[in-house]
Amino acid sequence: MKSDVIKVSSKDDRTDLVLDQADRMAFTQKLSHKGALHLRLLAEEMMCLMRAITGDVDGQFWIENKGQEYELHLHCNTFMDEYKRRQLLSASTSGKNEATRGFMGKLRAFFEPAEGLPILYDTSSDGSYGDMVWSMRSYQERLHQYIGQNKTDAEEAWDELEKSVVSHLAKDVKVSIRGSEVEMTVYRNLE
Repeated sequence: MKSDVIKVSSKDDRTDLVLDQADRMAFTQKLSHKGALHLRLLAEEMMCLMRAITGDVDGQFWIENKGQEYELHLHCNTFMDEYKRRQLLSASTSGKNEATRGFMGKLRAFFEPAEGLPILYDTSSDGSYGDMVWSMRSYQERLHQYIGQNKTDAEEAWDELEKSVVSHLAKDVKVSIRGSEVEMTVYRNLE
């Protein structure tokens, strides 16, 4: 089942509409109280991310489920020129944090790449130029490796990740960049 698509914006708070939609989905799918609460918390965190984006970014939010597997989607168009794309790609090998702190800050950087670059993330390509995918689970695995290697900032990055509501509730978070389109999908099994 796919919910209605809600238009969201960094300049106009539509959190109430998104939370109402999460509640309707939980009711329609007969989720337990705990499952409904988790769905609502994840939707709220995604809207916090949207409100934290600087500049004017418009997007869409929706929820999909197949049985007990739920996906929360936030899709936006962002200006991504060649210089910004090169910066983003180089971050995966440099491991430097140029401006972004905290787990949600790293996610926000995908939506406003000029503001900073995610530290210590993995990219993969589907063969198309400029297409990238970042995964929270891969990020966690990489951080474990970096902690074992005593890499600078790895323990701090792990502590920040541990403080995130999303990292505790989500099965995975994936961010994909395709040209100027950025989509964040949060995955969670709910009953």
